[in-house]
Amino acid sequence: MGQEFFINSEQLEDKIRSLLPSQGGAGAGFDLSASTQIIPVIDLTESAEGSQLREDLQRSFSLTSITRFNVNNTTTTIINTTGYFRLFGASHITGVGSIFVNLTDGVTTKTLLTVNGDGTPQIGNEYFDFMVFLSAGESVSVTSSGTTMSFIGVSRQIADISGNLVNP
Repeated sequence: MGQEFFINSEQLEDKIRSLLPSQGGAGAGFDLSASTQIIPVIDLTESAEGSQLREDLQRSFSLTSITRFNVNNTTTTIINTTGYFRLFGASHITGVGSIFVNLTDGVTTKTLLTVNGDGTPQIGNEYFDFMVFLSAGESVSVTSSGTTMSFIGVSRQIADISGNLVNP
């Protein structure tokens, strides 16, 4: 059996009062104690939140959770729904041109990714994998400046605008 010690610390008592008002935050007196006995702690957070998947598994791609895109020699809006999204894929380059991935609200545009914007002939692939958050009225678009520039990949909603995870 463990041994019990009483702790007298105004700082710790103040912190307990602020974090756990039902445990004495209204000014009722209480004692803090510590024990040498080992008590196991089981984290039930995922179950309590309603999620049964680990976060890394929750971010998986599935047949119904992804939206494929292939942008070549045009501008295409690839996401225009609120929430958190993962973009994953590659740009394929066989000549001169540029690819721009832009985040916009219709007034302000910010470039998230630029591929081969220097105007010199290139051959190769560049891979991308990043997350983006969209508020109401915002969208992600891709502009490919020529037939030799392709931006191919998938988008997957990870969470809604409130941060609630979206299972695959």
